[in-house]
Amino acid sequence: MALKLNAFNFQSHKYSSFVLPPMVSLRSPKFFMAASLRSGTKEVETKKPFSPPREVHVQVTHSMPPQKIEIFKSMEDWADQNLLVHLKPVEKCWQPQDFLPDPASDGFHEQVKELRERAKEIPDDYFVVLVGDMITEEALPTYQTMLNTLDGVRDETGASPTSWAIWTRAWTAEENRHGDLLNKYLYLSGRVDMRAIEKTIQYLIGSGMDPRTENNPYLGFIYTSFQERATFVSHGNTARLAKEHGDIKLAQICGIIAADEKRHETAYTKIVEKLFEIDPDGTVLAFADMMRKKISMPAHLMYDGRDDNLFDHFSAVAQRLGVYTAKDYADILEFLVGRWKVADLTGLSGEGRKAQEYVCGLPPRIRRLEKRAQGRAKQGPIMPFSWIYDREVKL
Repeated sequence: MALKLNAFNFQSHKYSSFVLPPMVSLRSPKFFMAASLRSGTKEVETKKPFSPPREVHVQVTHSMPPQKIEIFKSMEDWADQNLLVHLKPVEKCWQPQDFLPDPASDGFHEQVKELRERAKEIPDDYFVVLVGDMITEEALPTYQTMLNTLDGVRDETGASPTSWAIWTRAWTAEENRHGDLLNKYLYLSGRVDMRAIEKTIQYLIGSGMDPRTENNPYLGFIYTSFQERATFVSHGNTARLAKEHGDIKLAQICGIIAADEKRHETAYTKIVEKLFEIDPDGTVLAFADMMRKKISMPAHLMYDGRDDNLFDHFSAVAQRLGVYTAKDYADILEFLVGRWKVADLTGLSGEGRKAQEYVCGLPPRIRRLEKRAQGRAKQGPIMPFSWIYDREVKL
């Protein structure tokens, strides 16, 4: 799971990935600063070293009615036969070492030297995006935790034999290789400040994430369907750019990660497809709810100890390079609407029909807003990034 795009600002050069423009939101949710406390009517600023640097929403919890939990219990056999098939046996999986210099070989130092020579030809802005993707992948403990907040599908014991729990653990194990591989590549490249990156990872895992899925697997699996496709797009584009910069090995690294994300996307979209079959009204309402909230990147609380807007700055670079853009957001939404045949749903309630109309009409609406924003976009400023020893990159 990796990717960019948080609220993009139509008054400036910045776009971020993974979220609808603020002006599209049909409601104005309350926020609170994790580093502030309310005292009566006053807001008291506090210094909390383990609090997120950015605002988080007032959380809604356990929003799914108890009868809906029975749907997921009834899907146990379905999950065993249709979900677990998208996992690969460990012995057939690639491992990070397959793509890295072999430390046990006599040619290890030469292999590292070749890797570093190739890395010298890659521009700083690409490394900013690659580092941001890697940091997002490295916050995997948070994502497993998020899946285990979902009512009816969580791993209740840490080693539960249910199909849902097996999926979550095995998905996590497959995803874990992504951060390991990118981290080791970046370490060997010599192009980045690993201590600044490691601090960012620690801050991010400590901050958690704010997906607004309400312990509700309807919302959770819609979120992961979107996220996995977005990650597939992002890693695919970093592979393309690595090839353009002449580093075929790095292109292979990004491409193999993208292939994993595509397989995981298939699994999550199948879950939601089944929910549309069992409960079309409830599922389309959840889809509309998630899209009104906006799909924010799991790493939107990213912080390096210095830059409170690090995520926005990273996302702006990704947008400019074409790694993940507002257009991609609209394309993914359009893909999911078609994949789940939302326009063909019948027999919906009045609220369900409104939700159907909303999500089906949203992709062209996003594209129109993005086109206007492109017309108003200003030249981006130059920004230093701690990840690359404070070298400056255009946003």
